[in-house]
Amino acid sequence: MRTLLYLLIGIFFGITMFKSEAASWFRIYEMFQFQSFHMYGIMGSALAIGIVVVQLIKRYKLKSIYGERIQFIPKNKSISRYLIGGIIFGLGWALAGACPGPMFTLVGAGFAPILIVIVFSVLGTFLYGVLKDKLPH
Repeated sequence: MRTLLYLLIGIFFGITMFKSEAASWFRIYEMFQFQSFHMYGIMGSALAIGIVVVQLIKRYKLKSIYGERIQFIPKNKSISRYLIGGIIFGLGWALAGACPGPMFTLVGAGFAPILIVIVFSVLGTFLYGVLKDKLPH
């Protein structure tokens, strides 16, 4: 049952990404060239909604749809790890023209060349899993 729910949420997410043009290479290119507010508006709206929802979850001690308590565990406050990770993520996003969510949306929309990006994204994730104990965190 959970798998079906996740599949439906993923389909809804994909349709939303495609219809809002958040999966559009052209819109991503515009964003990195500072030529359009479109993508910044989408990400800014998502950030604002996320902040409000997290605060509501914390304040009212809301539970997941499965009745489990949602916990927020503080992480190491090292800024360098976020800067390095963000730069790597941003470079990959700029080179591929898509971040992880829209990559699968683009496959669903029929853009087969994005499969190359997905293969190397999975490979990179696998390599991180192999090397994570040797990397500074």
